[in-house]
Amino acid sequence: MASVLRRSQTVLNSLCRRQFSASPDGNLTTHAGKSMNLYSAINQALHIALETDPRAYVFGEDVGFGGVFRCTTGLADRYGKDRVFNTPLCEQGIVGFGIGLAAMGNRAIAEIQFADYIYPAFDQIVNEAAKFRYRSGNQFNCGGLTIRAPYGAVGHGGHYHSQSPEAFFCHVPGIKVVIPRSPYQAKGLLLSCIRDENPVIFFEPKWLYRLAVEEVPEDDFMLPLSQAEVIREGSDITLVGWGAQLSVMEQACVDAEKEGISCELIDLRTLLPWDKETVEASVRKTGRLLISHEAPVTGGFGAEISASIVERCFLRLEAPISRVCGLDTPFPLVFEPFYMPTKNKILDAIKATVKY
Repeated sequence: MASVLRRSQTVLNSLCRRQFSASPDGNLTTHAGKSMNLYSAINQALHIALETDPRAYVFGEDVGFGGVFRCTTGLADRYGKDRVFNTPLCEQGIVGFGIGLAAMGNRAIAEIQFADYIYPAFDQIVNEAAKFRYRSGNQFNCGGLTIRAPYGAVGHGGHYHSQSPEAFFCHVPGIKVVIPRSPYQAKGLLLSCIRDENPVIFFEPKWLYRLAVEEVPEDDFMLPLSQAEVIREGSDITLVGWGAQLSVMEQACVDAEKEGISCELIDLRTLLPWDKETVEASVRKTGRLLISHEAPVTGGFGAEISASIVERCFLRLEAPISRVCGLDTPFPLVFEPFYMPTKNKILDAIKATVKY
């Protein structure tokens, strides 16, 4: 496991990234950076959100003490316990309170301690937050709500601390779903989510909290939502993923290149609404598509991408679309290596798709 983590960190630190972004006034700007990991980038984004907007509040289970992953460290000390505070252990209450706070014109930043425990709040998210604007004819809304939740595998979490529930929420009009792949992306995307005029679920890949390290601007900047990024250009096959899975896919791309296969790798970044145009343009060029995510394959968001691309690119496809995903089982503990979509699984799928 240690060698895998070291190899993944090397790949993470070499992933292509654009060191420019939009400042809060909308102007494109470049930034000098400081090396930091993902949880530090999240923490810095929350500091900026609270400092730049007196209407911003951070709340959730244990956030006043820094949270289990330390993402909220120092916030309560600096901004006060009336703006950064602990809640009861009740996810439905956390999101319900956030909806009310946002409906009053505030920036509500709610933390769900693990994405696995977001399900008690499902009704509040799906039937209240997502429909708030629509049912009132835009007379009122809760667009200032951002729900943060650590998601995905962590190496030893088992079936209650390793799930990837993003597809459940991608079925719901009225909310946005965003997942970063790195510290730079996490900071810029989180600030965009907090300032967006729609409720957003921001899933943070907890496996990367301390593993992923890169240069991150210390000042205030935002990255665009619903805009995928081509982080590796290629001509033979398109690979699409998000979050922690990008580093695994990058490793597979490197190995595939040694065998003469040119891979184009796309980070979707926003899953709802997702950037169909960027993926379509890539598939029209390569003629092949592979999608990979940690969530179970059946009903996973990869199925939606696959169906959409078949509709748009059917006559350009040279092979069936491939999905390398988690298994249709509860997330295992000791059998996690068998469950996960690994580099070798992806590499085998790349070769099979190209040789079809």
